[in-house]
Amino acid sequence: MIFPTANRSNWAKQKLQIVLSEGKMSDRRRAGKSKARSKAKSTYQKKTIALIYDFDGTLSPKPMQEYTFFPKIGQDPKQFWAEVGRLSKKHESEPLITYMHLMYKKAKERGVEIKRDELVNLGRQVDLFPGVLQWFKSIQAYLNARGEKSIELRHYMISSGLKEIIEGTKIFKEFHNVFASEYLFDAYDLPYPKRVITDTSKTQYLFRINKGIENLNDTINTHMPEAERPIPFQNMIYFGDGETDVPSMAVMRKNGGHSVAVYPPNGNRKTCINLFNAGRVDYFAAADYSKSSDLFRRTCLLIDKIISGINVAEESWKLQKSIKK
Repeated sequence: MIFPTANRSNWAKQKLQIVLSEGKMSDRRRAGKSKARSKAKSTYQKKTIALIYDFDGTLSPKPMQEYTFFPKIGQDPKQFWAEVGRLSKKHESEPLITYMHLMYKKAKERGVEIKRDELVNLGRQVDLFPGVLQWFKSIQAYLNARGEKSIELRHYMISSGLKEIIEGTKIFKEFHNVFASEYLFDAYDLPYPKRVITDTSKTQYLFRINKGIENLNDTINTHMPEAERPIPFQNMIYFGDGETDVPSMAVMRKNGGHSVAVYPPNGNRKTCINLFNAGRVDYFAAADYSKSSDLFRRTCLLIDKIISGINVAEESWKLQKSIKK
């Protein structure tokens, strides 16, 4: 931009004032950040408890597609999953990518166009196990009754199901973050898988929670010392329903975390017994999330254990800090 000669002097003064003003604002920002860091160093930070859930079979009795997508396209669930298995075996492809592709292929064959907003709306039709709607408030109330006001409780979901459908469920708002498979819409003739979360790749998201790196654009591969990780595995409980959750359960237990297996109320609990006997889980219980259930009671026992661990670690941290003084 070019200014007339007469105005250059005034413009220079104004520019100098802007620079000085911006400098003062930067100083205030730096001072604010420094103060926040100083406050963080003066208090024990690892006081967050994370409850992490699978979805299909854990919070909901059936795969979410069976409530929503399959009825819309007139697809029989058993036939669909059998076809996914055949195609995956034939092409040696990842079953989850295969099912995401096959869903929309069959929709197109039937002249059904399903967009993101429609998938979200379908989520309202997903059934949940007894007590799930009240579970989050009940667990928070239990923590509050313990008088641990400085401890934060967070809920996370890591699911191979579709995030678009999960967003439409009544419990989506209860989660601090949801990691699930997603579609990339409007990129091709058919929506293309944007993110696929397999049984083994679920473990990546456990480490994201552990390291506090929840932005999926940020890598988790950079080494982070245990002392700097905001949510230790010891502060986590993972909830799953079967063999597809074994990798996550194994990571949790190996790193000092906790796992709970659930089975349908009045259903077969053989898988849960096998997981318990193999040391994959701390407890198992029927998927009844009401306050009177074994699941609630056993989860509260694990929360008690985590709280004790936090208090012990905090006291050790305070003692170490006093020595350094």
